[in-house]
Amino acid sequence: MDKALNYMALARKAGRIELGEEPVGAAARAQKARLVVVAEDATDHTWRRAKSFVSGSEQICLKVPYSKDQLGQAIGRSQLALAAFTDPALALAFVKALGQPDRYKAELESLDKRATRIRQRQQEAKAHEKNRAAGRKSAGKKGY
Repeated sequence: MDKALNYMALARKAGRIELGEEPVGAAARAQKARLVVVAEDATDHTWRRAKSFVSGSEQICLKVPYSKDQLGQAIGRSQLALAAFTDPALALAFVKALGQPDRYKAELESLDKRATRIRQRQQEAKAHEKNRAAGRKSAGKKGY
């Protein structure tokens, strides 16, 4: 199996991907879809529907060079036409693994910016929690 498809399988195991039209639509409406993936042999209706899910938002929609059968096989289904990554780091890894950086340059930049911002927030939250824990320990020593 291809490296990009391995990232889809990993996202499924981690619960960071929505599969099928209804779950993808719900994730997009909730602004949780970072990358909507459409199979190359999906119908024009499916492509238009996926584009409408992300229109007016910063969410990305890509038609990828895999058939519905290939996408389905990657995640343990018979076929899959539409999927949405909800984790920007996995979405970024997936697009990088497609191996066409010139074609997906804008998408890569956008996903990289989001992934960096999320990593930064996580580090800040961790530092904040560490400071709070240190503050509780020192307050306990004062005899209050």
